Amino acid sequence: MEERWDRTTLVKRHEGRNVLPCMPLFSRLLRLAHQKPARIAIRDVRANIERTHIQLLSDVLTLRESIKETLGPEVVEFIRIGQEVYIAVLAAGGYEYSVAVLAVLALGAAVVPMATVLPVEEAEYFINKSQAALVLASSAAMELGLGLQDAITTTSNSSFKCIPIEPSLGIKYISSSDVLISSDRSLDDNAAGAVIFTSGTTGPPKGAVMRRSFTHEFATQVSEHYGLSNNDTILHCLPVHHATGIGIMFFPPLMAGTMIEFRSGGFDEVWMWERWREGVTNPDKHLTFFSGVPTIYMRMKRHFQQVISKYKPEILAEYVAGARQFRAMLCGTSALPQPINDFWTELLQKSILQRYGGTEFGAVFKVYLGDKDVPDGSAGEKVAGYDLKLSNGDEGEVLVRTPHMFSKYLRDPEATAKAHDEEGYFKTGDIARREGKYYFIIGRASLDIIKSGGYKLSALDIEREILALPYISEVIIVGITDLEYGQRVAAVLSLQEEEINCGFWAMHGNRRHVLTIEDLRRDLRKRVAGYKMPTLLRVVEGDLPKTASGKVLKRLLGEKYFGEGYAGDADVQVWRPPVKGEVLAKL
Repeated sequence: MEERWDRTTLVKRHEGRNVLPCMPLFSRLLRLAHQKPARIAIRDVRANIERTHIQLLSDVLTLRESIKETLGPEVVEFIRIGQEVYIAVLAAGGYEYSVAVLAVLALGAAVVPMATVLPVEEAEYFINKSQAALVLASSAAMELGLGLQDAITTTSNSSFKCIPIEPSLGIKYISSSDVLISSDRSLDDNAAGAVIFTSGTTGPPKGAVMRRSFTHEFATQVSEHYGLSNNDTILHCLPVHHATGIGIMFFPPLMAGTMIEFRSGGFDEVWMWERWREGVTNPDKHLTFFSGVPTIYMRMKRHFQQVISKYKPEILAEYVAGARQFRAMLCGTSALPQPINDFWTELLQKSILQRYGGTEFGAVFKVYLGDKDVPDGSAGEKVAGYDLKLSNGDEGEVLVRTPHMFSKYLRDPEATAKAHDEEGYFKTGDIARREGKYYFIIGRASLDIIKSGGYKLSALDIEREILALPYISEVIIVGITDLEYGQRVAAVLSLQEEEINCGFWAMHGNRRHVLTIEDLRRDLRKRVAGYKMPTLLRVVEGDLPKTASGKVLKRLLGEKYFGEGYAGDADVQVWRPPVKGEVLAKL
């Protein structure tokens, strides 16, 4: 067989300080940098800066040089010949994050985005799992970055370094005509591009390796689906180390030329409403695209009802217009509860688009803009070109094969193989049903399917009905092991603040529990069959604990709120069926 060769094997490498790799993402960014007038690529609210595409690329090239100097020629050569080298990025969503991610990709390495609010001991897990050569840290995350440097150099990698991102910014802005795309071979699209760690809802986080094509091919598919263009501005407030934050809200708008406005840090519904309002009162701050999680929409709804709705009509109208300025709003991580969805549909005069997907396989169902026929609660229809089936025909586990799937779990071939069936379908662990062309998610096979008293129950269905009660703020349903039932249906919930502060006590008297399990079961009687009703209840104050991406860790919360000795816990209410023959009421 003839040895594979072309002109690039015979001539000197085409590389240099201002030369970007032959990769669709950088070709696209350079074309955007040549547009006149120059458009803003990144707006960072926290840093109070705006940067154009050429300013972004200039800083990417500067930081890349700093990375190369730190890595040394041996590691740089490993990257050149196609060996996997991983570099961690410790930065919240913003300009420093954008420069760091692109600098790693411009080097030909794979990027490992990390949360910035971890203790050093927990962050070590991600560094060691990825065997990252170094970490790039934002100015706000330098303390953690240096802590990691100290920890890793003394335990596993003596050459591990933390490089600050900020000193490479604004050093030298170059002309777009001075930036070149390498004439060398295109970087391998099948090689590692990014590592996204799973949220750990069913076990320790696994590093899902996304192919390099994730940064442009999948990104283009997403941007085209939502019609993103250089006339759009996307407001990004989600964690950037999770799949939605990087795979839906970062690479797709970059490829589309859409301005990304980052607002990192803890979510603030007051700030968010004011920013939405500014989008209609200041033409330069107009917004067109937003993605949130149920918690965000719930808090925004609560603030509107408790505060904004009481403003004078002319002021109230500005906030309503602020919400209606968006071409599209998305909701991911989990389904939007129906009462919250109904509120937003009425306020926006259109539906929030709900997404279903996973770190390993992306979004396999889509709701199309303007599709008014999508049934309530549906995740949409199958994405064209994707191979998807349900394990038992029209209902069962979602099994998928897509061109944009992850390539492997980092350094774990056993888990990678185990995640697929014998035909190569990825086993999502999610149970769904199909009605015509539309799909409905029933829940996680391991967490949301409860086997109680001989019945197989959907926790999500029960949650949906409980959330329809006007006094409920949040709820999770979990199955708790029980000798009699197999599993008990257990509810952990929080109440609407207004229900706690007004007539609830007056209605139910002065007692230990604001809401009793008898109250809950009585109010559910017309909505839920008796065998589906909770037999365990715990009412908590405030929001339920969640991950950075807004997911509730059911496995951990079930153990936390209904531990082994739950029967003796005064905060856990247990419903027991009445004894046969007992007089329940006098007629």
